[in-house]
Amino acid sequence: MFNTIGVIGLGVMGSNIALNMANHGEKVAVYNYTRDLTDKLMEKKEAQSLLPYYEVQDFVQSLEVPRKIFVMVTAGKAIDSVISSVVPFLEEGDVIMDGGNSHYQDTERRYDELKTKGIGYLGIGISGGEVGALTGPSIMPGGDKDVYDKVAPILTKIAAQVDGDPCCVYIGPKGAGHFVKMVHNGIEYADMQLIAEAYTFLRNRLHLQVDEIAEIFETWNQGELKSYLIEITAEILRKKDELTGLPLIDVILDKTGQKGTGKWTSMQAIDNGIPSSIITESLFARYISSLKEERVRAEDVLSGPEAELQELDKEQWIESIRQALYMGKVCAYTQGFAQYKMSSDLYDWDLPLKDIALIFRGGCIIRADFLNVISQSFSKQEQLTNLLLAPFFADKVKAYQIGLRKVVSDGVLSGISFPCLSSSLTYYDSYRNGRSNASLLQAQRDYFGAHTYERIDREGVFHTNWQ
Repeated sequence: MFNTIGVIGLGVMGSNIALNMANHGEKVAVYNYTRDLTDKLMEKKEAQSLLPYYEVQDFVQSLEVPRKIFVMVTAGKAIDSVISSVVPFLEEGDVIMDGGNSHYQDTERRYDELKTKGIGYLGIGISGGEVGALTGPSIMPGGDKDVYDKVAPILTKIAAQVDGDPCCVYIGPKGAGHFVKMVHNGIEYADMQLIAEAYTFLRNRLHLQVDEIAEIFETWNQGELKSYLIEITAEILRKKDELTGLPLIDVILDKTGQKGTGKWTSMQAIDNGIPSSIITESLFARYISSLKEERVRAEDVLSGPEAELQELDKEQWIESIRQALYMGKVCAYTQGFAQYKMSSDLYDWDLPLKDIALIFRGGCIIRADFLNVISQSFSKQEQLTNLLLAPFFADKVKAYQIGLRKVVSDGVLSGISFPCLSSSLTYYDSYRNGRSNASLLQAQRDYFGAHTYERIDREGVFHTNWQ
């Protein structure tokens, strides 16, 4: 009796994906380059339904044809190494799936290489962290549709389920699945930073205690801000440090790491002329957080505003920051989905935007209630270029812009840095402005570089002898 699927790479994510598959009735072969992780997994009581292998040839030959291999190793050279080790034992029609955070262009290169050998290759974005991997993640598969169909029964079974529908849908050709996951992570960066900025206002401007801020986030999670990141923020703020008794948040070093996907999102947007300022500002916020020692020194040298600020009405400002956070999140998701739309048109991917929003609703780090509205917006207007133009969100941002303006203005006057909230407001104001200052920029370009310009009143390209 052959195994129905194999998993290579038994770190936390790989182990949990394998357990998830076994829990859904699959016969799962597992293999890791080093034996220790295989043994560690098999020591778990719930792992007894898995079948361990310690030689890659034995692992591959244990799989039913067409063979299906799910690779869960670190993105980069490790993926290429795994592919090289298994290909000699594969046959035409077999399938390799990369479930890591690979760059979509690497996925496309591997797809092309394996296509010549008749081996199917799927780049599969997975969101949900270690818990989602075990209980049901959001899954974003890209590659050939007929190859996806071979593994769809397994992927849709292990995915998160919302209203009876799996959070897994065919995304598009070649690297489309990993591209969608990449931009998903960019949205995640922005969402997390926006929440951190709201917390900063409540803590440093309203001078609220951490427990009180936790209550505010719990309340927000009962309304239109309901989302996974809001939910866990409340839980984080409730947690006490066992050593000091202080809120744990107060003893965590303020340096944020990143694994590259947010950077890739910004670089792709920049390369293709796609405005992605909120996501990029969230990336820069992580970079400046890493300058901890410099920031500590600068605090003693550089001063903030000395002007006396107005007293703040607590309840009114809590509502203003709620509105600001909601509008900031809408603008961040808007930029992410605009990047999907513009890249889809550029690469001829035909990304299913309404379905992408739906599969983000469960098991996913950026799952949020308003994803339903995002999906409905693309269902009603398939060629919608920007979510701010959808009637629901247009009405929301019109109503909430005052809250965002108040918070950003107060932050500027009080010396609090709000990179993503202020970028959200700038994006909104720039996008709604039918006549911008770009005419002056183009005139400057023509002045010093003879780059020419177009006119608003006639066709053609023009150059002026400015001197």
